[in-house]
Amino acid sequence: MSITLILIIITSGISYYAFSNTLLMDKLIMNPYRVTKRNEYYRFITSGFIHADFGHLIFNMLSLWFVGEGIERLFAMLFGPSGAAYYLFLYIVGIIVSDIPTFLKHKNDSNYNSLGASGGVSSVLFAAFLYAPLMQVCLYFFICMPGFIFGILFLGYSIYEGRRGRSYVNHSAHIYGAVFGLVFMAVVYPAAVPGFFQQIATWRLF
Repeated sequence: MSITLILIIITSGISYYAFSNTLLMDKLIMNPYRVTKRNEYYRFITSGFIHADFGHLIFNMLSLWFVGEGIERLFAMLFGPSGAAYYLFLYIVGIIVSDIPTFLKHKNDSNYNSLGASGGVSSVLFAAFLYAPLMQVCLYFFICMPGFIFGILFLGYSIYEGRRGRSYVNHSAHIYGAVFGLVFMAVVYPAAVPGFFQQIATWRLF
């Protein structure tokens, strides 16, 4: 069983249980104030395994499933047995890093909460886009486009929703997770950077 599938099963199970268990949701959610005042730093990770609703969960897990196993295979090819560690580092640290700006901004706001695997998923997605920008990404299986186009639209949507700030979904985590994924891939596989521009240069709309 792939690491991607294991992550999807664990995240889906915890998220589903937390939907009907407010105590568990409250225990795992990212609350910067509690992290600051009670040193509950575990929330940087646990908040990535719960979601606001089924739509949020399905979108994140479908996105991870779509590209995750491909990145696993790439890392196995590049780094051998250590590939799994690289992949887990990308995903888990992506969740943590993407929450840091939110934590700094809201550390004195006791009412602020956020949740979701968005940071880790974005890290994996954008690492994949740097390596293969022309890969086809399909939204819910029927709206398909090149990865780099999806990335631009995805970041635009995240900026818009982040400014609205009307839900627990941490849309800014999409942005910071994406940046982390791009930087991580560029560092561990520098050839991906010139390869990205070479592939983009060959793309034609029609």
